[in-house]
Amino acid sequence: MRQLSLQQAARWIGVLVVGIALSGCNTMRGFGKDVERGGERVQDAATSTQNRM
Repeated sequence: MRQLSLQQAARWIGVLVVGIALSGCNTMRGFGKDVERGGERVQDAATSTQNRM
């Protein structure tokens, strides 16, 4: 089995970090939308409760 040099390992780590960062953009956007929807539901529930009082 061939061993990677330190420079090759650093390149692979860099490629992985960039790949994860780029894929995380869509993930964070989706997470933000989910949080926003959750906040809207809490707000709607609070308004509904307030109107019943």
